[in-house]
Amino acid sequence: MAFTNVSFTLFSAVELLKRHHLLREIITPDRWTLDVADLPGANTPIPTITYDTRKVSQGTMLFVKGRFKPEFLDGIDTKGLYAYVAEEDHSDRTHAIGVIVNDVHKAMSLLSASFYGLPQHELTVVGITGTKGKTTTAFLAQAILNEYSQGRCALFSSVNLCLDGHTMLPSKLTTPESLDSFRMMRQAVDNGMKYLVMEVSSQAYKVNRVYGLTFDVAAFLNISPDHISPIEHPTFEDYFHCKRQIIANSRALVLGADCDHHDLLREDAKAAGIDVTEFAMEGDAQVVTRLDPNNKEGFIATISDGERSVTLEPMALDMTGEFNIVNAAAAIAIAHRAGVPASSQAMHAVQNVQVPGRMERIRGGDNLLVYVDFAHNYISVKSLVDEIERVYGERNPRITLVSGTTGGKAIDRREGIVKGALGRVESFIFTLDDPNFEDPTDIARQMQSYVTDPAAQTQIVMPREDAVAKAIADAREHNDRFNVVLVIGKGDETRNIINGKPVPYEGDSVVVRRVLGE
Repeated sequence: MAFTNVSFTLFSAVELLKRHHLLREIITPDRWTLDVADLPGANTPIPTITYDTRKVSQGTMLFVKGRFKPEFLDGIDTKGLYAYVAEEDHSDRTHAIGVIVNDVHKAMSLLSASFYGLPQHELTVVGITGTKGKTTTAFLAQAILNEYSQGRCALFSSVNLCLDGHTMLPSKLTTPESLDSFRMMRQAVDNGMKYLVMEVSSQAYKVNRVYGLTFDVAAFLNISPDHISPIEHPTFEDYFHCKRQIIANSRALVLGADCDHHDLLREDAKAAGIDVTEFAMEGDAQVVTRLDPNNKEGFIATISDGERSVTLEPMALDMTGEFNIVNAAAAIAIAHRAGVPASSQAMHAVQNVQVPGRMERIRGGDNLLVYVDFAHNYISVKSLVDEIERVYGERNPRITLVSGTTGGKAIDRREGIVKGALGRVESFIFTLDDPNFEDPTDIARQMQSYVTDPAAQTQIVMPREDAVAKAIADAREHNDRFNVVLVIGKGDETRNIINGKPVPYEGDSVVVRRVLGE
């Protein structure tokens, strides 16, 4: 059922844009003006908003953004377009009222929130950013808040969306377009949700997808170089600066105590006038997780609440990994900051979470384990291999890494992935992973060139299914050793971007299970 806000009109929209100094002028077939009051239909409710010309219907307001082609507007008047919001005049293509703005993405975020009745004000909104661990932390935090609120926590993540507390739907972007975000927030509120946990990417601030949104709790997990390319962030400074914007747009901050540039982030929080809760693995933070001496895969969490400390009963995650125990500390800190008492049993909900494609462990016999994980840059690969050595080091594992990386962006990942594993992985198998317009073999050769360990074996195997099969076959040929095969980069993704188009792929975990005969 379509949502209608009877108070959202052209007049209210223009007044909102004026307050935020975004309006340039209003263009009509008769005149250019700043005065909307006497324009046709100015006080009539606008029934629908969209950024897709294919969804225009009678009375629609259209946002013209991104890689928009003017010819998309040809014939649009016959569909009933009422007004468009754009950075350029399109009166040569349509007789609809043109609301010309300085920044259409900022305008779309503000107007979308208004159209959907400011649903963020009816939710406790948590925003999570960082280079790695966002998705896992979001799932863990949602589990706690869902348990605490009897199933009333929504989720926006790079893997799944959840608008009713229990139904998981596939997502397309780490942080949705603002119009989609506010539409889904409204749906979540109408479904009775009280909390929302969402991942916030650097691009969300780069292109103003969360403009005007204030998070009740923001979490800054960690930072390291990533997404640096001509089409993403030109430098690490730009990447980091974009991520830092979440702090000034929040009411409270949860911060990794061991995060690089920690002091600068504390300065950001002080400048914004917000309180900081820190989390860590070991140390003196307000929320600390420590490895359980009686269980190598377990941990014990302590929450310091002023002068009072609460130590929770020992827990163990379904997703192995010391870095996931750090993510659990972050999730516990987030939930506590969002109002969950330190002593609440809801904190234990982290134990039953499995994020698709994150540390997904598949057994292939006594001497073979395969992990499917989304690790796709230096820090995530290093953390993954660190964990394999921590848990299985006593068994002297033979580690095989199956990896490719994206074409046309984040070029630094090619060396970073190898560097994170170098000296500890005995066999590298390079393969395809979203090559886009590049030759995947050329990407693989470049990655292969970074393997400087003379003892390491390297192979290039295409397509990806064959690379996974080759890794498992090689491991079985070394059955005298304990083998760990790490299939990384895609996580739960079921497509590859080739020549600009998504090509279906059955998924790493499906391939692994098929090859293992499950």
